[in-house]
Formats: sequence, C-alpha cells, structure tokens
Amino acid sequence: MPNARLDIAGLPNYNQILGGAAKLTLKKHQALRKLRKLMTDNLFTNKKLLFDRWAPSYDWLFPSVFYRAIHKRLLEYVDLPKPANVLDIGCGTGRLLERLATQFPDLRGTGLDFSANMLRLARQSNHHHPRLIYIEGKAESLPFADGQFDAVFSTISFLHYLEPKQVLSEIARVLSPGGRFYLVDINITSKKEAEPQLLALTPRGIRLYSPNQRQLLGSSSGLLCLNHHYLLGPVLLTIFAKPPI
Repeated sequence: MPNARLDIAGLPNYNQILGGAAKLTLKKHQALRKLRKLMTDNLFTNKKLLFDRWAPSYDWLFPSVFYRAIHKRLLEYVDLPKPANVLDIGCGTGRLLERLATQFPDLRGTGLDFSANMLRLARQSNHHHPRLIYIEGKAESLPFADGQFDAVFSTISFLHYLEPKQVLSEIARVLSPGGRFYLVDINITSKKEAEPQLLALTPRGIRLYSPNQRQLLGSSSGLLCLNHHYLLGPVLLTIFAKPPI
C-alpha cells in the first residue's frame, strides 16, 4: 500500500499563523480598551448627575459644617508664597477657595469641578472675583499649563477617582517646582495595606488610602511626601512637594 502524503499546499505558513494571532490579540485589546472607556465614561456621567442633583442643597446639609471644620484646620498648615496661584480640584461650591482668598489677600485661585451645577453656585457666591475663577473639567486631564500653580488642593475628592496615578501625574505636571499638593481625605486602616479600602457608597465605590499608600502614589508621580496631619477624626491631610529644579 503506497505511503499517504500530506498535501500542505494552501495551508498557512508559520508567519501567517503568528500574524493572524497578533491581529486577534490586538483586536481583543482594542475592544477591552473601548469597554473600559465606556464604563469610565458611564461612571463619570453617573457621578456628575449625582453631584449636579446634590448641588442646590449641598451647602445646607451636613457637608457644609463638616467642610467648614476641615478647612479651618487645613488652613493652619497651608504655606504659600506671595503672591500665590492655586488650584482646587473637586472644588464643589468653592468654599475652600473663598476661605483661602480671605486668608491670603494676594492669592489668585482656580476651582475645577465636573459638576456644572456646583460651579454655577460657586460663581454666584464668588466674593473675590476676578481673583477666583471656576472651570468645568476633569482631574484626569487638567486643562492647564505645566508649572502653572504654586499649590494644588484636593479636599474629600481624591477618593472618587478611578485613576489616582493619572490624577497625581497631572497634579505634578501643573505644579511649579517647589510647589505643594495638599491632599485631604478620609483614612481608614485596611488589613490589606497593598490595596486601598473600597467602600460601595457611590457607583463603583470610593477608595480610601492609608498614609503609606498615599506616599507611594505620590512618589510614582515624582512628588515628595513631607508629612501627615489628622484634621478631624479620620480625615487626614498629606502634604506633598514637587522637587525644585
């Protein structure tokens, strides 16, 4: 009986197989990126709607008293040059910038928030115009020049960000050499020190970072952690500095 022969004519060669696999892998990664972007965009929209609806009563409720106490303690640690140009990300109705402008008469400040309704209220109650202005935008892609600000503030807003490293990278970019970043957020000790503590209080939850986790995040963006101060209960202030040139 004659030996059977394998006819390989027309079969794809090794390089063709590899090329096809690479194309499939690329398409898979592209699809995953699109899915992640869609989920992030949906979350952004949901949180934006949440804060837009909250805005009219925001300064009447518990947060107003809570933030007033935190701001009072925070101001004890703020050190700014004269004159100073500062940025408040997640500025809400602008209360922190109002207090900063009162304490530092030469200060110029920009408030950034993704909620149009919060910003509308901030502009209506702006007693320091034109020294203070308010802009709609995202902390993950700050619409400002490199080295534009002497200090950046984030008060109980960092816990909402899904991309904390990207936010810190943007903060480091817009800070001038020697500038400070004042991060105020809730700290709850987690058993898993390598991961932030996730609380399901909003869509996709909020993330609470320990002092060590904050220091590591800052370091990954080139920011030096100077110190930590408890302001009110579990509310922790972490002060970072951008190294001078």
